[in-house]
Amino acid sequence: YMVNSLIIISNADISGPGGLFDFGATLPIVAFQFLILMIILNIFLYNPLLNILEQRNEYIITNLAEASKLLNEANLLTSDYEQQLTNVRKETQLELSNFQKIYKQVFDIELNICQKSIQPLLESFITELFMDREEILNETDPLIYTLCRIIQLTTSPIGESFNK
Repeated sequence: YMVNSLIIISNADISGPGGLFDFGATLPIVAFQFLILMIILNIFLYNPLLNILEQRNEYIITNLAEASKLLNEANLLTSDYEQQLTNVRKETQLELSNFQKIYKQVFDIELNICQKSIQPLLESFITELFMDREEILNETDPLIYTLCRIIQLTTSPIGESFNK
């Protein structure tokens, strides 16, 4: 293709005024055609493309603005919920400690009541035990004395003569 165009240029008629670069009336016609082509392209191609690009940019900007607005709202809601959660935790911790105090007081009161009701029973049981001990000791004293006497007699030298 390149060779053909060189042949055409070399075979061109260079004779005449201006030769190969004789513009004549074609230059203004080509310039006019170029301007009309630019106006047509501007009306039918560039302006619609520019409008679409502007609409796309506006759409992106509005979506970004809405997204940042929603993100700010979400952050505010998150901080509010975290604050509420912290408050609820503090309240439940306080209620738990109050319930523990109340249950401890109730337990102490019931323990005191039980101790007061058992104390007379224990005292009567202890006095009965002491009385029984004294009674048993009183009953066994003569027996112990007699057994001691028998042991003494059997272990003494006089008692040995009786046993043989």
